[in-house]
Amino acid sequence: AVPVWLDEDDLGCCICQELLPPAARPAAENLLLQRLADKLGAAAGLGLASPGRLPAGAPRSPPFRVTAQKSITEVVQELTVLARKLVDITKLVQRQGPLVGYRPDKEVSTLGALSSGQDISPASPTPVASRTSEEEIRAILRDLEEIQEKLRGNFLGKEAPEEQTREAVPSSSCPQPEQSWPAPRRVSQFAQWAITPTFDLESLSCSLEVSKDCRKVTVCRCQQNYLWSPQRFSASQVVCSQALSSGRQYWEVDTQYCNNWAVGVASGTMARDRMLGRTNDSWCIEWKDTGKLSAWTMAKETVLGSDRPGVVGIWLDLEEGKLAFYSVANQESLVYECEVSASSPLHPAFWLFGLQPGNSLIIKQAKI
Repeated sequence: AVPVWLDEDDLGCCICQELLPPAARPAAENLLLQRLADKLGAAAGLGLASPGRLPAGAPRSPPFRVTAQKSITEVVQELTVLARKLVDITKLVQRQGPLVGYRPDKEVSTLGALSSGQDISPASPTPVASRTSEEEIRAILRDLEEIQEKLRGNFLGKEAPEEQTREAVPSSSCPQPEQSWPAPRRVSQFAQWAITPTFDLESLSCSLEVSKDCRKVTVCRCQQNYLWSPQRFSASQVVCSQALSSGRQYWEVDTQYCNNWAVGVASGTMARDRMLGRTNDSWCIEWKDTGKLSAWTMAKETVLGSDRPGVVGIWLDLEEGKLAFYSVANQESLVYECEVSASSPLHPAFWLFGLQPGNSLIIKQAKI
């Protein structure tokens, strides 16, 4: 509860109405926010309880150390929802002002509603007792909204150094799956637009094969005898079956098991005997095992450098006519951006050149 000074000698609690003598005054502690923080931590499985409330001899864990058996993404999603509810509660307190005659034994407390997952809204008011000044309420609201934005944005980009994963490094050799880099733990800024496209088998080159879930494409050791299709590429290329004609989409490609690759988008009408990026209706970034990363747009090459992205994030904004490529690790880092325009829908497109058997590209499972 938020302590309220009634006179110079007494301190009143706005939740239990108990008067506290000066000797029992809390040392500059906002009890309402502390209880809300305790509920927030308990709901997400985090050790956020106030140090003063820990049992004697209990180990004191640093804040935001995950102890529950949940993924970082799940925890942050729960924290984001709870932060939104805290903001709603504070706004409700700000609108309602102090409630006279509050009886905790006859009403359901706000903390109980929060911990049980009930919605807090002006349409169904929750009895929140507060005599905090408007200035204090506004300050609390600002702090909560700032926390909410940090959770929604790039919260996990600031993890402890020992929990961070390293970016992919340039290499002329293709690591095997058992040597793969650890999966980064993060919250993508593109999560709400994430898709998980699948390969179009009719466009698949005879030098390639795909997994059963159609999300991994691998260079074959021998030519495959696929049925003839007018959509099949003559070179070792493939597109996805998803036709993207409007809106915004984001997907990720794991490239660390391939020495020579190109990933991007192509028009559904792209000539099947042409190479990705070498036409006016295809765009890509390309890595060569000589240590060169390039972008190909409108059949022109732009050399980007020698840093190899282990995972490539592809952002297609057809509302703005923009295509962007990101190197994905703890967070997305922009590699290249360009404009796109096409008379027909665009498809995620892939090229595995060099034809070293076993080389593969993997479309990562979208985590929203």
